[in-house]
Amino acid sequence: MRRRVGLLLAAGLLTVPSGCGLTSGSPMADDVQAGAIGRGEPLKGADLTVTSKSFTEQLILGAIMGIAFEAAGAEVLDRTGIQGSIGSREAVRKGDADAGYEYTGTAWITYLGRSEPIPDPHAQWEAVRKADAKNGVSWLAPSALNNTYALAMNQDNHKKYGTDTLSDVAALSKSDPDAAALCVEVEFANRADGLPGMQQEYGMSVPTKNITQMDTGIIYTQAAKGSCTYGEVFTTDGRIKSMNLVVMDDDKKFFPNYNAAPMINSETLKKWPAITDVLDPITKRLNNTVAQDLNAKVDVDGEDPHQVALDWMKAEGFVR
Repeated sequence: MRRRVGLLLAAGLLTVPSGCGLTSGSPMADDVQAGAIGRGEPLKGADLTVTSKSFTEQLILGAIMGIAFEAAGAEVLDRTGIQGSIGSREAVRKGDADAGYEYTGTAWITYLGRSEPIPDPHAQWEAVRKADAKNGVSWLAPSALNNTYALAMNQDNHKKYGTDTLSDVAALSKSDPDAAALCVEVEFANRADGLPGMQQEYGMSVPTKNITQMDTGIIYTQAAKGSCTYGEVFTTDGRIKSMNLVVMDDDKKFFPNYNAAPMINSETLKKWPAITDVLDPITKRLNNTVAQDLNAKVDVDGEDPHQVALDWMKAEGFVR
């Protein structure tokens, strides 16, 4: 699960020995020039290391960041693909890496140890930015990309039951308990900010026999088939669009905000303040629709995450 805590070995070329920093990676060597960003090569002379977690969206975001730095004149070392959350975070905090895209909710709850998320997305980012400054981590402006939890259903069940919000799901769980069948991950089933908290917040009463725990990928296919009425999904997952699923609105704003934003080592940002101007226009363009489209190219169409990032950067005119 993509927000699970734990320092694990990275995949591929990346290794993160216990107690040590990042020890390997590969140079990015994209043949790109400045487009809408990076004009005048404001990062010329910089040697920057980009990191990310290992799931699709993070690999794409890490590549986007690295390509942006290349276009601005930097030499970039690719150390993306670290499994778990803490590895990439600690790399930036300790200076073993310079930057990566991270999620506000993950920082607030997992890294900063806060138990109560802040409902307003910008206020959540601002709180993270202020709290993390003392850790030597600087947060640039956030995107509208919010990779949080949701429940989704197929089109046939949407027509049959007519639910559009989690409040509607709660009402259905009371009027027709057997209809409100859920497929969820094991972790979601036990997290305070997952199923237990959602049921409490919305007054849901889904019978235990109607809650099936399974792996993430299977949830999407089962929800699409209608084997379960509702499946737990991530709001930026490309399979939502490819499988034509309908996402229930979190009308009480229960789930934490997981807005993606650049997380930069503070010393790096002090030395290369132009990083802000390079990344801000790109981050502003990121939203759930963009993320779903890019993620689907990898998870559904089988394309390479780095190539997907490069194609998007060129299509948007950020690089050429």
